[in-house]
Amino acid sequence: MVGIDDVARAAGVSTATVSRALSGRGPVSRVTRERVLAAADRLGYVVSAAASSLATGRTRAVGVVVPFLDRWFFSTVLAGISDALVRHGYDITLYSVSADAGERRRVFDDHLRRRRIDAVITIALESDAEESASLRGLGVPIVAIAGPNPLLTTLTVDDLAVGRLATAHLLELGHRHLAHIGADAVADAASSVPTLRRRGFEQSLAEAGVTAAEVEPADFTIDGGSAAATRVLSRGERPTALFAASDEMAIGAILAARALGLRVPEDVSIIGVDGHDLGRWFGLTTIDQFARGQGERAAEAVLDALDGRPPAPGRGTLPFELVDRGSTAPLAH
Repeated sequence: MVGIDDVARAAGVSTATVSRALSGRGPVSRVTRERVLAAADRLGYVVSAAASSLATGRTRAVGVVVPFLDRWFFSTVLAGISDALVRHGYDITLYSVSADAGERRRVFDDHLRRRRIDAVITIALESDAEESASLRGLGVPIVAIAGPNPLLTTLTVDDLAVGRLATAHLLELGHRHLAHIGADAVADAASSVPTLRRRGFEQSLAEAGVTAAEVEPADFTIDGGSAAATRVLSRGERPTALFAASDEMAIGAILAARALGLRVPEDVSIIGVDGHDLGRWFGLTTIDQFARGQGERAAEAVLDALDGRPPAPGRGTLPFELVDRGSTAPLAH
């Protein structure tokens, strides 16, 4: 059986250098790393997970907790996490949680504790104080993406600013009768991502002195966005512009507008949030929040914490930008 000593001899380096090169952690030059990887590949050497765990005290696995697996944002963030962790020799243990209280308790109080993991990343998870305390009680680094949580290290887009930017874009185009598709003003938590985007919408309108506005709740799916847009655009005085709190809902709104015989953007302007891959095919103007990059930065933050490095400056706030693809236009008079 090929061992690490065989790889070291073949590459002409020490076993410690082989270990650093294969793990992706520690100072190794690019040339040396490539030589070690080539030797390991030639000899068919694979690092033993069990041996590595015994030697380092790590399982080389990171738990990722998500509320949805079938939505673009979550799967794209997860892909970014996977890319970054796999490059450094880590596996992902995935935990999907729903709104069911019993299932959530099993994940937080049982599954996460039973499976040995080195760190945890949560994606847009709205956890209560008890669940946050349970996570912290694991005694491992924890990084939360979105869903502001004062008890956890959080990487987040300023969703209030996102809502303000999307609304300001429509106001600058001359629109004064707007509708927002997204968070229910009654049901959604005050600190949730959908609520913050809706509040940004409302703040921008209030500052501009605009009172002709509607908020239509939807479930952040294409079908939900289509249904909400159909309701809004079928009313007597329809809005001239829609701000959907996700690209999937915005795409649904475009489809609904077309089904009603309306032209986008000539009859109604539509803007979304995310940077969804489908957006370019629909010509969707959006606030891109670089979902894959969010996953990569969360993985980097976890790896830094595991190595005892301080977080990078500005890491807590994630970037976003307006991408105008033509689904919004100046108000036609």
